[in-house]
Parts: sequence; structure tokens; C-alpha cells
Amino acid sequence: MSPVSIAPASMVTSLWRNRALLGLLIGREIVGRYKGSVMGLLWSLFYPLLMLAVYTFVFSIVFQARWGAAGESKTQFALVLFAGLMVYMLFAECLTRAPSLVLSNVNYVKRVVFPLEILPWVTLGAAVFHMLVSFLVWLGAYTFLFGLPPVTALLLPVVLTPLLLLILGASWLLASLGVYVRDVAQVIGVLTSVLLFLTPIFYPIELLPPDFQTWLMLNPLTHIVGWVRDVLIWGRLPDWTVFGLFTAASLVIAWLGFAWFQKTRKGFADVL
Repeated sequence: MSPVSIAPASMVTSLWRNRALLGLLIGREIVGRYKGSVMGLLWSLFYPLLMLAVYTFVFSIVFQARWGAAGESKTQFALVLFAGLMVYMLFAECLTRAPSLVLSNVNYVKRVVFPLEILPWVTLGAAVFHMLVSFLVWLGAYTFLFGLPPVTALLLPVVLTPLLLLILGASWLLASLGVYVRDVAQVIGVLTSVLLFLTPIFYPIELLPPDFQTWLMLNPLTHIVGWVRDVLIWGRLPDWTVFGLFTAASLVIAWLGFAWFQKTRKGFADVL
């Protein structure tokens, strides 16, 4: 087997070297998910809209949840909720699939020339596509109801950067662990379900007692959801010091996950 590199730069060079293959696999992943269905890619629109409708009904009508703004309408609540839900869905889609990335592509493991390290990029690329579709739905609804969003909305790709790095690091780690410990997939499924309610998606974190707020701030999604809502809805900039530290930590996590994957991949063929 050819030697593999764990250098931080290899995360980028591998991506660039295999960009054509990556684009092909992402396209196949997106189209293949809806292959044979009547609605096709329209499912990528229908699912987030359905979830938005259900969650909005449950939390804004049944539980009377509000964000504290005077005269807030249910449409405003729905758009705030949807902004946080987009972040969670991106994160959950990648993490729930990560433990089975190698297991579901055994034929690639047997090919010594196939760059296994790009598999998390494929999942992330498909998830970003679905988030983009959801964002276009959000943007259309916001523009129709309230006009153009604040100019800070242009910073959305920037504030999502640390999340993408976290997802990659976690995906490389879980893809490797999933080969050796099959229970990882079940654990991650439970964890992502719990995180849906331990992230301030359906409620503002300010409503919680200070001690609970401190614990929720340990959840990385709390920061990302807050930054996304700040730039999309409230026209506020993130605290750049905190954002810089968070991004640096995410980059380290991404590299550690990549290094773990590269170090353990040589044993995949023996286990599979």
C-alpha cells in the first residue's frame, strides 16, 4: 500500500488532487438519493418544509414558544427556527452517515489507489447542497415577508466555516471507528437526536437559567446557530475574537480526525 500523509496540508492537497473525482461522487450522491422516486430532487425541498411546518406548529402554537420580540408573528418565529434547523440538519446528516462511510464502500477499500480520505468530503458536499436548497427556501420566504435580509447575510459562508471543519474532523474519526466498533453508528444516532434539543434551535438560550446557559455553550452548535441567526436575521456581527479561537480549534480537530483516519486506514482491509 502506498504511504499516506498525515500532514495538515494533505487535507487540502488531497482535496485539490481529487477534485474531479470528488465532484463526480458528490453529484452521484445527490442524484442517487432520489433515483427512481417520482418527485426526484423536489424531496430536498419538501422534507425541510415539512419539518419546518411540524416544529413551528408544535413549538409556536402548542408550547407557545417565542423569541421575546414584541409583536412577533408566527412567520418570524418560523424563520428564526428554520435558520437554526438548517445548521442542525447539515451537522446531523454528516455525522449520522459518518460511521458507515467506509463500511458502505468496501469496494473502494480493496482498491489501493482510491483516496478513501475524500469520502467525508463527499457526504459534506451533498449535505451542503441540501442546506443550500433549504437556504434558498428561507431566503425566498424572508424576502417575500420582510424584504431583503441584512447585508451581514453575505457572511453566512464565513460563519459556517468552523462548522464545516468540525464536521470533517468528526467524520474522519467516526468513519474509522465505525469500521472497528460497529456500535458507533447507534451511539451517534442517539447523540444527534439529543443535540437537537440541547441546541437553542426551538428556544432562545437567554430563557434558560445562567447555569444551564453555561452548559449549553459547551455545545459547538450553540455558537454556530447563534452566529447564523445574527448574520441572517438580526444584522449583527459575531465576536471575531471568539470566532477566531473557535475556528482555530475546529481546524485542529479537523486535522486530528484526518490524522487518525490516515493512521488507521491500513487496517480497514483486514477487518472488512
